[in-house]
Amino acid sequence: MDPTRMPFASELFARWRQARGDRPEPARRPFSRSWEEVLEQAGLLSAEERQEAERDARALAAEGWLELRSVRYKPHLLERIVLPLDQEERWCTAFGFVSETDAEARRRQEFAWQPELEFLRTARINLPWDDLQKLNAYLARRSSERPRVPIKERSLEIFGDEKRLDALRGSSLFGSGRLELELHLGCEIVGEPLGWKRGPTATGHVIILENAATWHTYERWNQQVRAFSAVIYGRGLQTAQSTRYLRDILAELPGPQRVWYFGDLDLPGVQIPQQASAYAQSLGLPPLEAHLPSYRWLLEQGRHRATPWDGSQPAHREDCDWLGDLAEECWTVLSANRRIAQEVVGWDFLRERTESRLY
Repeated sequence: MDPTRMPFASELFARWRQARGDRPEPARRPFSRSWEEVLEQAGLLSAEERQEAERDARALAAEGWLELRSVRYKPHLLERIVLPLDQEERWCTAFGFVSETDAEARRRQEFAWQPELEFLRTARINLPWDDLQKLNAYLARRSSERPRVPIKERSLEIFGDEKRLDALRGSSLFGSGRLELELHLGCEIVGEPLGWKRGPTATGHVIILENAATWHTYERWNQQVRAFSAVIYGRGLQTAQSTRYLRDILAELPGPQRVWYFGDLDLPGVQIPQQASAYAQSLGLPPLEAHLPSYRWLLEQGRHRATPWDGSQPAHREDCDWLGDLAEECWTVLSANRRIAQEVVGWDFLRERTESRLY
């Protein structure tokens, strides 16, 4: 089995890299993620993709790569996926993140690096020598007139592998005082286009929904309430990367439009739209605003349905400021390490709210 060819496994390892960083001290607890979260972040949304991912996950588990946790009393449903401590080195080797020998460290320190890679003399970099050489060769032949291209095109040019640069950008090669995708490698992450449906009214505003099920429900509901001129699918973490496509959507709609957002109440759910909003404003687009009626319904319906949140990052009070007069109540949920899925505001709830105030 080769986990590097499995989208869900690549996503799991990328999240592991972000959580572990390059800290020299060993971890004390295995790294784990919600199975649904991994599928969504990997962009595996169709039934066929999900079934294939589950088959692959069970096959990797059988070979010891990972451990699977099932929903209580429902062993056929996956709940969490765990990367065991004793398998971390195996995953690093598979994805090309390896510890160097003393001889390799000396070679790295003495090599004639391009100016952009001078930091490699002293940095702690657990990457294959071949990758570093290919980067150095690219920088040596790079032309200042070369236009910016998508990251996968540049990755294919440098490594002969369109996915390698995606894997490396979570490593210590990148960061303050080190490599930058746009500045040094002339490439950028290109988000997927935003899926959307035009609403029955031209005078409303647009709303972005984080998850597919809620997008479907709101699009259906909008046919009744005629509140939004467009209902847009943000696709979770893709929202921030895909914000540039808002310009194309808004250009097809008459008049000035406000952009609302509604997502899960958890740390990524409140950080994603704020990151997307900052990016939108940098492009001269409207900011993303919290759709407070939806978040109010989420709190009303989800107070007793909140589930544990065990993300690697802690939440901070200022993360909730974007939620306006609901900030304090939302912070109560996040500070207790709990989350509420946006799907609690479902069709059965919404169909009775045709006269609700939506702005």
